[in-house]
Amino acid sequence: MKNPEGNNHSDPVSEFILLGFPCTWEVQIFLFSLFSVIYVLTLTGNLCIISAVWWDHHLHTPMYILLANFSFLEMWYVTSTVPNMLANFLSETKTISFSGCFLQFYFFFSMGTTETFILSAMAFDRYLAICRPLHYPTVMTLQRCIRLGACCWLRLCINLVGLCWVTAFLCYPVPIYFITQLPFCGPNTIDHFVCDPGPLLALSCIPAPGIELSCSILSSLIIFSTFFFILGSYTLVLRAVLPVLRVPSSSGRQKAFSTCGSHLIVVSLFYGTIMVMYVSPTSGNSVSMHKIITLIYSVVTPVLNPLIYSLRNRDMKFALHQVLCGMRIMQTS
Repeated sequence: MKNPEGNNHSDPVSEFILLGFPCTWEVQIFLFSLFSVIYVLTLTGNLCIISAVWWDHHLHTPMYILLANFSFLEMWYVTSTVPNMLANFLSETKTISFSGCFLQFYFFFSMGTTETFILSAMAFDRYLAICRPLHYPTVMTLQRCIRLGACCWLRLCINLVGLCWVTAFLCYPVPIYFITQLPFCGPNTIDHFVCDPGPLLALSCIPAPGIELSCSILSSLIIFSTFFFILGSYTLVLRAVLPVLRVPSSSGRQKAFSTCGSHLIVVSLFYGTIMVMYVSPTSGNSVSMHKIITLIYSVVTPVLNPLIYSLRNRDMKFALHQVLCGMRIMQTS
């Protein structure tokens, strides 16, 4: 039944409509082709990074183990949103089921949280490599760790990666559960390409300021705690490479900074966009701006990361060259 105002308040919402990028059919086809290419490039680039680390024993160090995990994460991060977005480009209804929407919400935000944790672990690794250089190259190798059968930095690194994944995936089940308990009775249109908590809470029949505040506090806590941890790690790195400290030569400083440059670029791209999206006041920002910002950190950044890390790292470029040569040999044989 409908009330006099014409809004349906009797039937609960069983699916949502993700508007995505409403435009003409020709533009939809163009966007479908563009994001399909970006998606394939993202998977290919990150898979090449993983393969290079797997096959090259010289890369069996915590820095590259973390990088391989980061690439693995990026592959699933884009997979949580891009395939559904591509399907919506070709769909007339653009619907997503109620459970499918919240599953996307859960995996998208859990993997985004995992990314903040792994970026923090990578910053900690750079701190150890530069501020504790005597221990890092002699202890942090997989072969040595296996031979000694003792605790070493690499084992700590692997445990740290596991902790990042588990902790991140435990952050959002409770908030998502409470959001699913809210009454959604229409409208069911989300003006976004992903199930974001802001648009979802706006569709609830009753206001939920407590849940909205809790989600905001949780996101801010995760973002700022990891950001300041990374900032603190690189502050110590900066102090370590100043002329008055342990790396007095300009060449030493250049080498030290070059190992951190790629990571700092990725951190700047990722944190710069998510802070604008989830921390800064967004009431004055348009819906289109929200979509663009989300696109940058969820789709554009993952496709750039393999280029950023491979182009600035000689060892990685050599390992990738070996992998590509091996693939060519397998194809010709």
